[in-house]
Amino acid sequence: MLEDLRQQANDFLGPDEPPPPPPSAHPPARILGMTPFQTFIVALLVLALTCLLSAACLLVTGRVVPPFLY
Repeated sequence: MLEDLRQQANDFLGPDEPPPPPPSAHPPARILGMTPFQTFIVALLVLALTCLLSAACLLVTGRVVPPFLY
């Protein structure tokens, strides 16, 4: 039975065909061409900008009043 499997595998690949090459290592995926550290810095800046703009919006609409204005 194992002889049949070996024969079928040899017939499929053929005696002169080399084995397929191993998969090559791909370079790491980059977001917008940035390194992971640069992406992290951009994410932190976006977070800080969101917090700053939302706090400014709350102050302008009067939903929050700083205690030093009394």
